[in-house]
Amino acid sequence: MPDLGHVDLPRWALTALQILLVVVVALVSLRIARNFVHRVFKTLLDREASEGTARELTQSELQKRMTTLDGLGAGLLRFLILAIAGLMILDLLGIDIGPAIAGLGIVGIAVGFGSQSLVKDYFNGALILVENQFGKGDVVKIAGVEGTVEDLSLRRTTLRDLDGNVHTVPNSAIVVASNRTRGWARISEELKVPSADLVDSATEAVEQVGRAMGADPVWHRRLLEPPRVERIDALGPGGITLKIGCRVDAAHRWTATGELRRRLMEAFREKGLPFVPSGAAAGGVATAPGAGGSPAPGTPADSPAPGTPADSPAPGTPADSPAPGTPAVGTAPSTAAAALDTTLGPPPGPAPDQDDLAQGTE
Repeated sequence: MPDLGHVDLPRWALTALQILLVVVVALVSLRIARNFVHRVFKTLLDREASEGTARELTQSELQKRMTTLDGLGAGLLRFLILAIAGLMILDLLGIDIGPAIAGLGIVGIAVGFGSQSLVKDYFNGALILVENQFGKGDVVKIAGVEGTVEDLSLRRTTLRDLDGNVHTVPNSAIVVASNRTRGWARISEELKVPSADLVDSATEAVEQVGRAMGADPVWHRRLLEPPRVERIDALGPGGITLKIGCRVDAAHRWTATGELRRRLMEAFREKGLPFVPSGAAAGGVATAPGAGGSPAPGTPADSPAPGTPADSPAPGTPADSPAPGTPAVGTAPSTAAAALDTTLGPPPGPAPDQDDLAQGTE
């Protein structure tokens, strides 16, 4: 009986067996790598779906992200395994792979330096998908650009702003991502009234508007809490600023803010309450359109008191002559003269009566 343990095989057969062994090991490694990548990303997404921000994603969206991440990870490992297996097969065939490895090393270094941002794009894209920082349809601000996410891939994010412009942002440029439609948001409005005696009336009007919006069947699901006056935010020459705030569903933050402003304007019009428009100078007071009420008590009127000419000079002073001690027309008074005029009070002349003094005080 022949001894099978010492069978001499031809060199080509031995080489073929070695190549076959390399191919089998490579195929097994590919399968193991694919299962490993799938388990890793599935564990991460399951954790985010149960504890993190991915709880808002549907099962189909989770599956799409899983497929994308699986393709990225498995493709990278597949390339490495096949490259190593190919080099081993070339070595078994007797081909000198030293110069090839050296050349590939130089090319790899050059490509590595040139494609750093590309690698970072894919890496950041994978983290964005795993952590669910944002998705399609979200309104976000990234890399100084704000808009609605229209497309999201491993390399870049596409946004469309309010003007309809499309912005393509590489994922490597995303350092801070601000998602404006995630979960809930806050309405923070300022309402300025011209005098302190209107604070209670304005607060009551705001509370009524908040209760009405909370009871509205269209808005009660969008409002997490009714709008209310949270505090007096500032006291200034233009009036008293009230801070109005509430929590709303993040996707309806802009429509809810517009509806609140509209209802506040109607409530102030019905009650005849004045308010200071946003950006108005000190003393500028407005009433809601259609309001028939007069300006609030203590608010300076724009017209002079009845019976008093608009530009009449002080009693006893000629119409075209300057007050005593005042420089002639065309000459700017000095700082010292202005200080003296302010300190010494009105110029000498006939003493005005009490009515004139009252008008001057007003």
